[in-house]
This record gives sequence, C-alpha cells and structure tokens, in this order.
Amino acid sequence: MTAHLRTPAFGKKTAFALSLALLLGACQTGNFGNGANVDRSAGSAANISSLTAVIESSPNDAGAYNTRGVAYGRAGRYKEAIEDFNKALDIDPYSYQAYANRALVLRRSGDLQGAIQDYTRALRIKPDYQVALVGRGNTYSQLHQYPQALADFDAAIRADSGDARAYHARGLIYQAQGRHEQAIEDFATAIGLDPNAAEPYTARGISYLAVNDPNAALSDLSDAVNRDKRSAIAWANRGVAFEALGKTNDARRNYNRAISIDSGNELAREGLARIGT
Repeated sequence: MTAHLRTPAFGKKTAFALSLALLLGACQTGNFGNGANVDRSAGSAANISSLTAVIESSPNDAGAYNTRGVAYGRAGRYKEAIEDFNKALDIDPYSYQAYANRALVLRRSGDLQGAIQDYTRALRIKPDYQVALVGRGNTYSQLHQYPQALADFDAAIRADSGDARAYHARGLIYQAQGRHEQAIEDFATAIGLDPNAAEPYTARGISYLAVNDPNAALSDLSDAVNRDKRSAIAWANRGVAFEALGKTNDARRNYNRAISIDSGNELAREGLARIGT
C-alpha cells in the first residue's frame, strides 16, 4: 500500500494549476501522418526538394502532395503545407490522411474550428481513424470542450486499445477535472504501452501530488526528467515533491533547474519564494 503523506498547503493548488498547464501544452503537440515519432529530417530542404522532384514527375499523385505537405508542416512552413494538402484533396477527395494532416496544420496555426472540421471530414471517410480521433479530441481539449474530447478519446481506445496517446490524452482530461485516480490509471496504461515517453510520467507525478502522495510523485517525476532533461514542468513539480517531503535543498536545486530551462516557470518561482534561493 502506498503511504500518503501530508503535503504543504500549497500542494493541491499548484498541482492543479500545473495540470492545466500540462493539458494545454499537450494539446498543442501532435504528429503528422500515422502518428509515429516525428522525423526531424523530414522537414529538411533536401527532403522537400526530393519530394518536389517526385511531384514534378507524377503531378496527379495525391500521395506525393500529401507527403510533401507533411514535410512542409514539420518544417513549420504551414502555408505551403496547406497548399499541398489542398492539392492532394483536389486529386483525391477521399484522402482521410490529407484531411487529418491539414487539420493538424490548422490546429498549430490556431484555427481550432477549422481543424475540428477537417478531423470530422477524415472521420466521415474512416470512422475509426486513430490520428483523427486523437487529434480532434486534443483540439476539443484546447477549447475546454471536455465531454466531446472524452468521447473521441474513448472511441480511439475502443478502436485500438494499444494507443498510448489516447490514454495519455484522456488522462489529462480527467486530471483537469480533478478526477486524479482515473487519471493515474490512464497514465499508467500509457506508460505501459510507451515506457520511453516522458510526458505520462510527468502527468502521473502531478496527479500523485494532487492526491497527497509525494513519494510516488517523486518516483514518476524522476523518471520523467531522466527521459526529458529539458522539461521545466517536470523539474518544477519534482521540486514540489521534494519540498513536501521536507527535503528543502533538493527542492531548491530542482526549482532552480526548472528556471534555468524556463525563466517564466511560475511554480518554480513560487517554490523559491517559499524556501529561499
């Protein structure tokens, strides 16, 4: 049985605030195409040039435009990406991949309603398309439309119970709603499916803080920073866990590490204000 220790009075407030920050941050991430890890080289000038050569030799190939659109998207060239997805859809109006990819570009550009429309178009063609279900769910989350987001994540899990992203995303909704026990279960499933991803460890650590279990939180947040040493959110919450356990010097080091990565991290600044720099 896990020991439940008394956390300082600030614990629930800061953990909940960070859960919302994490939720918003997670909602702004995503991958193109089939949801695999982003290949940074895919957006390189050399790769785009080679894809352009393919299009020039096969100008009616919708897949070629879709692929180059992905490359433009990964390079942050959203205008060109949308133009390529538009062309792909002109050639093949049933390309659910192009709709989902265009939706992600629109989402990253801040056009959330346009993104939802495109994800919905993709799902009309392929109702169990994981990328569109998770993408639309994340977009609904950004709009704080949590019932719609949960419905999409539930559908994604029904379609593929091995999708770690769907469990992680649904856990973030539960977390934002204060349903931390359910959030912890979903983050645990996500970790089991993808043990190398840092974000579910960070998220579960935040929920453990919220339920007054700083030992479990510290374990998860340590796993998180071992996987992503540039996560200011993980370092700051690790500081909270150390502070709750009475380890002030360790807390200070973690708060300072968070600030060195993100000087605007409010959780770390509040922690240092309490315990001193």
